[in-house]
This record gives sequence, structure tokens and C-alpha cells, in this order.
Amino acid sequence: MQVKRIVANTQTPEPDKAKAFYGDLLGLDLLMDMGFIQTYGSAEKMTVQISFAQEGGGGTAVPDLSIEVGDLDEAIAKFEEAQIPFEYGPVTEPWGVRRFYVRDPFGKLVNILQHG
Repeated sequence: MQVKRIVANTQTPEPDKAKAFYGDLLGLDLLMDMGFIQTYGSAEKMTVQISFAQEGGGGTAVPDLSIEVGDLDEAIAKFEEAQIPFEYGPVTEPWGVRRFYVRDPFGKLVNILQHG
């Protein structure tokens, strides 16, 4: 059997709230909109991974999602401009990852990161 795709699903009564965070701030494309469900993603090929953790590293909470970006400074500026508070960081971790944590509109803890 070949796993072709993994989709993270977040239950919410207001899927439209995803647009500002995942579409506008993170630049993901709206791939599907059926009213009751909206799916954001990218045409870029991505690596499929699932992580299981006791902690988020450095004593932090385990994030619900981790999103790797190409330019963390650009992401920091966008989240600051949108006045979304950082729950952790921005910080360069001892293992070389630069990252910060924010909450999405649904309360999910999101780890935004860039490998060094």
C-alpha cells in the first residue's frame, strides 16, 4: 500500500476563518471549498510526515501543526503586522531550527519554522 496524502482536519463551525490565517498570512491556496469544508494547500510537492511527541522541544508544548516556510523573517513580519501574538519565540533552537508558535483562529497551536 502507498500513502499518497495526509490531511490535517480541524473541526470548526466557521471554516471561512481559515482564509486570513492559512491563505493570507501563510500563502496557501484554497484547493477546495464545499461550504462545509475548505481545504488549503500548495501545488508544490511536500514531504509527508506524522510526528508523535512528548513535548515540542526545548520544554515547549507539542504544537498541533508544524509548518515549514522558506523565509521565517517574512513570516514573522506578517504575523506581527496582523497582530497575532507569539506564544513562543521567535527563537533559534540549539538544533538549528528557527521558529515561533502562534494560535490559529481555531485555537490550534501552530509551529512556524525554517530549517537553518
